[in-house]
Amino acid sequence: MNLSTRENIRALVRHVVEQEQPPIVQLGDPVLRNPAVPFDGQLDDSELTGLLAVMRRAMHDAPGVGLAAPQLGIPLRLAVIEDIIPQPDGIAELCERPPLPYFAVINPAYTPIGRDTSSFFEGCLSFSGWQAVVERHRTVQLEYQTPEGMHVTRQFTGWSARIVQHETDHLNGAIYIDKANTRSLVSSAAYSEHWAQPGIELAQRSLNF
Repeated sequence: MNLSTRENIRALVRHVVEQEQPPIVQLGDPVLRNPAVPFDGQLDDSELTGLLAVMRRAMHDAPGVGLAAPQLGIPLRLAVIEDIIPQPDGIAELCERPPLPYFAVINPAYTPIGRDTSSFFEGCLSFSGWQAVVERHRTVQLEYQTPEGMHVTRQFTGWSARIVQHETDHLNGAIYIDKANTRSLVSSAAYSEHWAQPGIELAQRSLNF
């Protein structure tokens, strides 16, 4: 079945919206490994609003700071982002992680600004139970459409830039582990016990990466 046809997409969306708690697709499902289809009006306004509301709720329930439509099995270039989880001062400062209010992106694409990069542990709701260090652009420019149809260009730095890169990568069929230093891969339990601290230097010395 061609999951990208307009009829099939609308059927998938109806199925997801009807569920009280739709499951988050895990690594191994083809929908995570194929580029999502550009949104060009496959859903009407009420359908789009309903889907984004379900995506936001699923993101909160997980909990996470971003969720792309393919993570609910829907191959559309849509994502929701929100990072308002309080962080300890040391971690927030080192990671450049101020609160990021909720917003939704349609057909996003990012461009690096400058050559600076940063490396931190990163996880994914579709690769549950694991974390690894990913080097990402420190600052990016994101171009996207809003659900209201506005074209927006915004610049993001630090952790916010990491989130928009992570979610946009999802829409291109890429998972963070594709870009991670695989020697840094740890279970979430091990991360919480040993490496949940500002910086990655201790993990680098201990895990030899």
